[in-house]
Formats: sequence, structure tokens, C-alpha cells
Amino acid sequence: MTQAPDSSSRSGRRRLLRLPALEINQGNRIVYTFAIDGKQLPDIATVSRIRRDDGINLHGYQRPENLTHIKAIRRYLETDPRPMLPNAIVVAFDGTVQFRGKKSTDEERPDFVRSGTIIIPVIADAEEHEKPGFIVDGQQRTAAIRDSHLDEFPVFVTAFIADTHADQRSQFILVNSTKALPKGLIHELLPEASGALPASLMIRQLPATLVANLNYVQESPLYCMIQTQTNPKGLIKDNSMLRMLEGSLENGALWPYRGDNTDANLDRMLSILHNFWNAVSQVFPDAWGIPPRRSRLMHGVGILGMGVLMDEIAHARGGGDQITTEAEFAADLKAIADDCHWTEGIWPFPDGPRTWNAVENTSRDIARMQQFLIGRYRQRVGGHQ
Repeated sequence: MTQAPDSSSRSGRRRLLRLPALEINQGNRIVYTFAIDGKQLPDIATVSRIRRDDGINLHGYQRPENLTHIKAIRRYLETDPRPMLPNAIVVAFDGTVQFRGKKSTDEERPDFVRSGTIIIPVIADAEEHEKPGFIVDGQQRTAAIRDSHLDEFPVFVTAFIADTHADQRSQFILVNSTKALPKGLIHELLPEASGALPASLMIRQLPATLVANLNYVQESPLYCMIQTQTNPKGLIKDNSMLRMLEGSLENGALWPYRGDNTDANLDRMLSILHNFWNAVSQVFPDAWGIPPRRSRLMHGVGILGMGVLMDEIAHARGGGDQITTEAEFAADLKAIADDCHWTEGIWPFPDGPRTWNAVENTSRDIARMQQFLIGRYRQRVGGHQ
């Protein structure tokens, strides 16, 4: 390993780290593999932890450090006489990192690989955003090596070049797709991921995008009310909102505007959702914006129940290109307001009464709530023919 000064450095802070490497062509992507002292990884790569700024912009894509996991790895490294970490750390580099291949006369060398040197800029005392790399996989191993008492510990690195955070997020999801990533983390990353994703994740990208808009746009009636990785104090579970939106996208009020995920009419969808949930907050003010343990309206059973009611009202009001207004939603909700017992009283379900807080987020109770709300709506309003 050699280090060469960079003539264009900022006050001598910048140097170039040159490491032997392999360049491997994997179809339409190029990856690099090389070895580096794990103690040096924090100098060239940062962990981009997921967060949001004061607006709605998402930054980063990692989960918080698992201190128990880090301690276990560190204990292994420091106590085992022959420690080994054979799995590679995965790093996404920006365009400042370069590879210089060597000319080879070896006719037996496969066409998809060539040897050379990877050149990585290193800035002394760099801020996190100045480092050229982001750790996509291997966060806990890197932290364990960093905190260990070892003088050095070489590790493998597999790297790729990705200038955009969207590409980095996509690769993070794909690399970790076989691991037990928190579902909430994946859901929050999906709206701002790009490129090919597994079909199971593509299906959830549109509802996840709607959740992000509902949660982080100030004009939304659900602003900061949905619990996510970056908004842990939210009242409504993100999975409840996702399920409600998925149902509406499948055959409800949002269905006419879903397109094929790439050309969905988000403005129309958000207009419907804003109108409906504004109306809900207006008609049920005492049950709105308080913890689920005190209001079943904020509970999963309430969110999923009201979701099908939104679809029913929008359909009865005409559907198609006609967007149901907030006033129209509110008028129909008021017709059944006395039948709802979100914070006190007893739900008069056809199969037997239930106290307000006895309904739970189970398949049976969700179906019971949905059938009750739709039945009372049809009974009180009778549709808009």
C-alpha cells in the first residue's frame, strides 16, 4: 500500500490512498474488491444513518448501531487467538474514487475481471459528508474493529461507484434483503430508492411514497402522526397506514390513479387522502391526535376501518375523475358519527357488543369494524345515486 500526495489538495489535507484491487464486470454494473486495514475504513467511509431534515427530505439509509452486536464482535476479535472475518464490507463510493487497470498479456484471464489499483482520496479530519464512501453492509463489523484494541485488522471490501443517494439506498435494500432488516426502515427508504427492486418491494413502493408524503408535508392532516424510523413518536403505526393504502390502491378510491407505479397520479391520490383525513379530524375531534390506547381511531383497527369507509364514500359520491371534497366526506361521516365509539362506550356489533377499547388489531376485529362502518353508512346515507 502506498500513499501519494495530491497536488490539488486543500491546504495539504488531502492525500490519495492506492490499493491493489480487482475490477469485476457483473452485467451492467462494475464492482471492485480489495483489502484494507479495518482501522482505516472510518477514514474513507462513513455510516449514513437514516434521518430527516427540518423539511421532508430523507438523508442516509442505515440503521442505528447495535451496541450488543458490536461488543460481541469486538470480544471475538480481541480474545480469539485466530480471529477471522471472511465476509466483505460493502462500500458505495462517489465519483472521486478511481480505478486504474493494468495491461495484461495473460490469455487465460477471464474477460470480466482485470487487476489494477483503486485510488481513494483521504481527507485528514474530514467531516462525515466529505468522505468518499458510505458503508452499505458491515456497519457493526467496522465499528467493532474501530473500537478494538488491535493495532490492525485487514478486511475485504467490495465496492461500487454510485453518485446518487437513491442508488446507494437501492443497493442497501438489495444487499440486506435476505437479512432481518426492520420493515419500517425498508418502508421509509423505498420512496427514494431507484433502479431494479424485487417485485415484493416494488409493490410497496407506491404506498410507502404516499405514507412519506402524508407524514412529512406540513399541509397534510397526518403531518408527523405516522410512526416511522425517523419519526418514532408518531401515533399511528406505519404498517397500519400502508395496509390501508394498499387496500385502496388495489380496488378502492386510489385505484383509478395508480398507473403502473411509475406514472401514478400522486397529486390526485393525495387530494383524496387529505380531504378524507381532514374530514375525519373535523368530525371526530375528541378522538383525533391522541395515543391509540385512548382512541381506537388512531389504532390499527380504526385506520383500516376508516380506510374502507373512505373507499365506500368516494365510490358512492361518483368516483372516476370526480374527487370527493372534504365537505362531502365530512357530511357523510357526520351521518354515522353517533354510531362510532372511538374513546368510550360500546360498539353495537351485529355479533355482539364490544367495549370501545376491546377491539384489537386482529383480522377478525378489523373485518368486524369494516363491516360495521360500511353497514351503518349504507343504512344512514343510502348512497348517492
